[in-house]
Amino acid sequence: MPRTARASVGGICYHAINRGNGRAQVYHSREDYDSFICLIAKACQRIPMRVPGFCLMPNHFHLLLWPYQDGDLSRWMQWLLTSHVRRYHMLRGTSGRVWQGRFKAFPIQKDYHFLTVLRYVERNPLRAGLVVDALDWRWSSLHQASVNAGLPDVGPLARPSGWVAHVNEPQTPAELERVRQSVQREAPFGEPIWVERTARDLGLEAGTRPRGRPRTR
Repeated sequence: MPRTARASVGGICYHAINRGNGRAQVYHSREDYDSFICLIAKACQRIPMRVPGFCLMPNHFHLLLWPYQDGDLSRWMQWLLTSHVRRYHMLRGTSGRVWQGRFKAFPIQKDYHFLTVLRYVERNPLRAGLVVDALDWRWSSLHQASVNAGLPDVGPLARPSGWVAHVNEPQTPAELERVRQSVQREAPFGEPIWVERTARDLGLEAGTRPRGRPRTR
C-alpha cells in the first residue's frame, strides 16, 4: 500500500483540516473554541509538535503542523481529535460521530508557498464574513500571535513585516484556486518539481493528476 501524507513524515510542513460530520457545526460557544486551543497545547506537551498556524471555524478547522519525527503527525492528531470528541459528548450527553472522518493533511513546500497557505488559513474568518478584520477572530494564529498566547510556534518562514495588513488584503483568484485544488485533490502544495517529487515519495500521485476522463486523440 502506498504511503500517504497521513504517514506523517517528520520535517515536512502539513496543512491539516477536518470538518464536522455532514458539515455540521462543531464549535458552539467561546468555551468550545477555547477548550480546543487548550487541547492543542496539551497535545504538544504529549507529542512535541510545532504549530505555526491555525484557525478554528464554526464547522471545521485548519492547522499548519510541522512534526519533528516520522509518525508524530498521526499520533498527535489522533490524541487531539479523540480528546475533543470525548469532551464534546461529555458536555452534551451525546454520542456518535462529531467529525466527518479522519483528518486530511497535505504537504507544503517550506518557502513562500508556506506563507500563501498561512495567509489563506488566517483569512478564513474574514473571507466567511465573521469579522471585518482578520485580527479580530480570537481563535486563529493571527490573533493568538498578537497577544503572545504561547501559540503559534515559529514556522519555517517568519511572518514578514506588515503581515496583518497583508492577511486582510484579498488573495488573488489564482492563489485561492491553487490552495483549494490542493485541499480538494489531497495534493502537495509547492513548485511543480517539488510537488512531483513529494507526491512520489509519499504515494500521493493520484492527487496531482488532472481530474476527469483522459482526452481522446
